Amino acid sequence: MKIAFVFPGQGSQSVGMGKALSDNFAAAKEVFAAVDDALSQDLSKIIWEGSIEDLTLTENTQPALMAVSLAVMAVLEAEYGITVTAATQVAGHSLGEYSALAAAGSIGLADTAKLLKRRGQAMQRAVPVGEGAMAALLGATEEQAMALCIAGKPHGVIGIANDNAAGQIVISGAKAAIDEAVKLAKDVGVKRAIILPVSAPFHSELMQPAAEEMEAALSEVQIKTPSVPLVANVTAEPTINPQSIRRQLVEQVTGKVRWRESMTFLAASGVQTIVEVGAGRVLSTLTKRAGDGLSGVSLNDPETIASFAATLKTES
Repeated sequence: MKIAFVFPGQGSQSVGMGKALSDNFAAAKEVFAAVDDALSQDLSKIIWEGSIEDLTLTENTQPALMAVSLAVMAVLEAEYGITVTAATQVAGHSLGEYSALAAAGSIGLADTAKLLKRRGQAMQRAVPVGEGAMAALLGATEEQAMALCIAGKPHGVIGIANDNAAGQIVISGAKAAIDEAVKLAKDVGVKRAIILPVSAPFHSELMQPAAEEMEAALSEVQIKTPSVPLVANVTAEPTINPQSIRRQLVEQVTGKVRWRESMTFLAASGVQTIVEVGAGRVLSTLTKRAGDGLSGVSLNDPETIASFAATLKTES
């Protein structure tokens, strides 16, 4: 079975995520402790006992989701001898790209936690709350999404933020521009347009101040060659070059997440199963909609990890 490990982004978080892993496996507990230490913050308590409002603060969400993903990877290795090199490639959705790189040994765990904390803070600072927005276009083609972006442009910055799967595209930008696009969605044949409950217009030109801050932050961090290639958000192509990775992490702050194309690439490269590592099942659900012959599985608790390990052993 040829697999790729993929790592979720914002929207996959839930209070209590990863608690069963920490309670049952020392390797997972060590990951959460290391993230807490790196941030000088009891992030674990927010993840497991905090309010959803606190967990959903971008500066908490980003390192929290990474911690859960890396805890899963730690359990896979410690308990079942499965390392990231069991996959032919890794990929991550937005912040998940940092999780993928940490899993592949490209960026250290402590550095990854600090980068994601700073990334969340920078993104929130970039645009005052209420001035930006994002909307999901369901049943939309890329051409229809572009038509809505053109229609909204007189009202402010607007563009495609996420090309997630066939029929699921997210647009991002100035609130007035997004509102106009949503209003006109049915006129161009889009089945449904939904304003998303987010605090900033991620992956839009309005995030340029955050991109500049992350460029400075990334320049101070060592990035090594990953043990398996990363399929990057902004290119939908694999790379192992540290300088390319550094540049693409900056570009993805304002750039489009080319997830649909990334899955198409993985399918064309012979991958059969997309293994979602971490909280939720968002990426597994998108995999089912890809239409590329890919199957998806989510690993986020002791039971799903054990089942996957048994399947991998049987088929290897």
